[in-house]
Amino acid sequence: MNAFLGFVKKEFFHIFRDPRTLLVLFGIPIAQLLIFGFVVNNEIKNIKIAIYDPSKDAITLEISNKIISSGYFILEENLQSATNIETIFKKGDVKQIVVFEPGFANKLEKEGSANVQIIADASDANTANLIVNYTSAIITDYITKKNETEGKPMHIVPITRMVYNEGLKSVYMFVPGTMALILMLVSAMMTSISIAREKEMGTMEVLLVSPLKPPQIIIGKVIPYVVLAFVNAVSIISLGYFVFGMPVKGSLPLLLAESFLFITLALSLGILISTMAKTQQVAMFISMFALMLPTLLLSGFIFPIENMPIILQGIAHLMPPKYFIIIIKNIMLKGTGMAFIWKETLILIGMTLLFIMISIKKFKIRLD
Repeated sequence: MNAFLGFVKKEFFHIFRDPRTLLVLFGIPIAQLLIFGFVVNNEIKNIKIAIYDPSKDAITLEISNKIISSGYFILEENLQSATNIETIFKKGDVKQIVVFEPGFANKLEKEGSANVQIIADASDANTANLIVNYTSAIITDYITKKNETEGKPMHIVPITRMVYNEGLKSVYMFVPGTMALILMLVSAMMTSISIAREKEMGTMEVLLVSPLKPPQIIIGKVIPYVVLAFVNAVSIISLGYFVFGMPVKGSLPLLLAESFLFITLALSLGILISTMAKTQQVAMFISMFALMLPTLLLSGFIFPIENMPIILQGIAHLMPPKYFIIIIKNIMLKGTGMAFIWKETLILIGMTLLFIMISIKKFKIRLD
């Protein structure tokens, strides 16, 4: 019995002496719990909206103030004209526009009813639904309390309009997100495993003494994954269009070029991972933990980034899939061109160059 207890004690010591084992046992579950606890929720907050109020009377101002002071919305802009509503949505910051009809208070007083239009960006159908429901509830609460105070029945009719996804099809959200997830995992994970396998088996040194130079070897190993990942991208776009009815309102060549840029970024990230991983298992672990969960949770694919705590929002801004999803939605759903996605494109280019430079530097260190 003493021998058995001594053996168990030895195993505990082995575990406590290995930081990686402790990280898997305690660090990862805590991190996942915190991330899921803060990210997975069905509430909204800090949603940027715009208001077009040609009436500018006391009631419309009270309703506007009530919406903004609710804590769910941030007023991004007071529109001076209804003609630039589409342009505001294409910029991507504003998720909802509230439009009051002219002579709102006068009509409400005389006829007992007035209309307010709620226009939402439905490229993310779930968020759009929540935003509209929250806004409608705030307006209903306002008029209910006003009727109780003044003692006469008045009614405000919210007229809802969803843009870019009138049918609120969930596929409009899942096709861009799935495309980003697949391209990231296939490109980065397979590249990192491929190079790690050469180092693990000791064949990388054999390749390095061949007539090929190290950059040629790396490029030669990466090219097949470029082709395969690009075929994946074309397949996803085709399936989304022909099977699920996902529109491509913008330029198809621009969409393919942006997909190729994202694939290049993911491949450069895979090469970077391979510089840190000595074995295929380590490369797989880093790829799955460092790429899959952040892409699912922190890219805006499923959960709105605006709902997250400030720290997680900061981390989300470092996630390449976040910018690629924005680009895809702009091109496919909104029909925008480079004028509206140049910032995200430059960020992806910058990240790609950064990963490549770090990878080259680390490869030189490891292969000397």
